[in-house]
Amino acid sequence: MTGSILALVATAVEVLPQEAAAAAAATAAHGGINYLDLMLRASLPVKLIVLLLLAGSLISWVIIFRKLRTFKAADQEADDFENRFWSGAELGKLYASATDRNRVVGGLEAIFEAGFREFTRLRDKRRHDGRAQLEGAQRAMRVAYTREVGHLERNLELLANIGSTAPYVGLVGTVFGIMVTMHDMLNQGAQVGIASVAPGISEALFATAIGLFVAIPAVWAFNRYTTRVDRLAQRYESFADEFSSILQRQAGADE
Repeated sequence: MTGSILALVATAVEVLPQEAAAAAAATAAHGGINYLDLMLRASLPVKLIVLLLLAGSLISWVIIFRKLRTFKAADQEADDFENRFWSGAELGKLYASATDRNRVVGGLEAIFEAGFREFTRLRDKRRHDGRAQLEGAQRAMRVAYTREVGHLERNLELLANIGSTAPYVGLVGTVFGIMVTMHDMLNQGAQVGIASVAPGISEALFATAIGLFVAIPAVWAFNRYTTRVDRLAQRYESFADEFSSILQRQAGADE
């Protein structure tokens, strides 16, 4: 019995290197891995999972490029408005520019417009003291601040979900690929070598690789854009506090 086992092990040791060399030679002869062919020959569950991952990758890249333009525009708008605001321009002129119907305001200018509009409205009624005017302006600026930050954060949650779930979805494809490979090995019986199981293992690992390919850019972009949201939010808060101080001085002067 022991002699038979040793003979089988020796035979396997001799055969496996030969099969591995043959598989390597076949791969080299075809010029490397043909990923398209690998995808087309994959089992149906793996194909569906890879297609799902590619759809997630397309969505994440669309979000990445759109948010890149959004943050670039927000930074430019903040720089331009701060330059005009601190240049000594009259608040009335800045407000008139912000309420121009031919323009769409956002960011700092939207916060300024909301606060100054409410402050002016309460001051014109003359039924409120300076403190009430200031509190009304601060409430309006908080609402505008929340709206602007929400606009910056839009779709970041989807980007985070894609980045966090893509590796696990790819792992599901790997599991299916290995299951199919094991099933084929059982059907082939004892005549199983590397050349026969390599395609199944390759498609299984291919699903994992696609999952990582989708996840890495999405996670990187989410972390990067979350940091930019925090920076802009702090900038908006600082401006709102400084503008509140200016309005407080005006409210005190009107009394």
